[in-house]
Amino acid sequence: MVAFIKQEALEKAREISIKADEEFAIEKSKLVRTETLAIDAQYERKFKQAELSQQIARSNVMNKTRLKVLAARQQLLDDIFDKARERLVDINKDEGRYEEVLKNLVLECVYALDERRVSIRVREKDVGVVKRAVEKAKGEYKGELQVEIAEGNWLPAEGYGGIYMISGSGKISINNTLEERLKLLEAEALPAVRASIFGQNPNRKFYD
Repeated sequence: MVAFIKQEALEKAREISIKADEEFAIEKSKLVRTETLAIDAQYERKFKQAELSQQIARSNVMNKTRLKVLAARQQLLDDIFDKARERLVDINKDEGRYEEVLKNLVLECVYALDERRVSIRVREKDVGVVKRAVEKAKGEYKGELQVEIAEGNWLPAEGYGGIYMISGSGKISINNTLEERLKLLEAEALPAVRASIFGQNPNRKFYD
């Protein structure tokens, strides 16, 4: 009887041990799987963070580079128009050429205002050449034309020349100085100049 009981106890202990091992194995497997998923999720999160940081860094570098390129391009364009501005002085040096330019500026203003009586502001040192230019303009203008030089109300002596015309009523004026003409030219020609130097913008879809 003692032997039987002992045998039963051993078998029972063996069953308990086997069941305990199975439960341990199952629990261990669950823990390993849970930790593996947690590690994978953490790795995925860190990988995405690293990838995002890399994209931000790359974008910052590209933006800084693009800004430097744009600044260099703008500086080049500014230099081109600065040199053109410097060459305005050459027009004044050639009095015959300057007289012709002034005549055309006068006619342009007169036709734009469509008035027979106007006044013009000029540089004080240009009075002589302006008077000759006005006489030429009168000869080419169809109809009577009175042009008065606003003496005392001179254009700045440091300017490049040209004229500033005022209508007879004094309500309308046209700035036709050489520097103003260059500003207009700069605004109008800038797209073409930019395209000729740097090529067409591949991102531009619409053109005037």
